[in-house]
This record gives sequence, C-alpha cells and structure tokens, in this order.
Amino acid sequence: MEIKNSPYYHEAIQEINYPFGNFYLFETFIVGEINMDIVFNWKDHAKMVVEEITNLYDQNGKDLVYITNRVNPYSVVPSDWIHFFKYSYTLKGYGVVSYNQKGMLNAVLEKLFMRGKLRSFENLNSAISWARSITSKKEKAA
Repeated sequence: MEIKNSPYYHEAIQEINYPFGNFYLFETFIVGEINMDIVFNWKDHAKMVVEEITNLYDQNGKDLVYITNRVNPYSVVPSDWIHFFKYSYTLKGYGVVSYNQKGMLNAVLEKLFMRGKLRSFENLNSAISWARSITSKKEKAA
C-alpha cells in the first residue's frame, strides 16, 4: 500500500518529492517510496536525501526511524551504507516493508550492513506501529 493511499498520509508533516522517489516525514519517522527500477545509491540519491532530512530534523537521525516502503521494485547498492556511517549519520531503526519474496531476500542482505537495526515487515501498518513503539520509548524516558 502506498502511503498516499493509507490512513497515515494525513499525519505526514512534510512530503519531499525527488525524480527517484518520494519521502514522507512524520514527527519521529520517515517513510520512503523509491520509484520503479531505480538503482538507489549514495552518490545519486541517498546523500541528497540524508543531507536534506538532517537539516529539516536538525539532527543526524539518531532519534529517527526510516521505513522504506517497497511498493515498487528497485535495487539498493548495499555497500553504499558505508558512506552513511562514514558521515556519522545514525538511525534509531530501519524498517523494510516488502510485498514479495525477492524484497524479503534483499532485506536480509541489507541487514548485514545495518548492524542489527533493520526489521522486515510484510505491511506498512506493522512497520509504522514498530516505528512508533521504539520512538515512544525515548519520549517516555524523558
């Protein structure tokens, strides 16, 4: 289910549209939907997104969860995650919503690069519930 067709769309505080995909910003998490057949990499895509989101949230991501909602088939260059860590960007969690077996297998590969923060989901509702649960722990502790 695309975020625009979900009950969560109206809760987004901002929508960022790029030629390669759309990103929906919520208070404590982000949902990204990459366009079909994109080979998502650091240089052409991720660096731009990370820099803009870092500026908008005024942090390096340590309190944010990123959910990639794989409504379209696309590829990720998993070795490019090294750039993410090199620039000291962090995430509280990384969720992958996959709607088919191939997407689930890709998530397993990506998990190798995310050091235990990656969770796989079969639907957007479960991913958003998880994102809210791990970000609300921080809020309760404060």
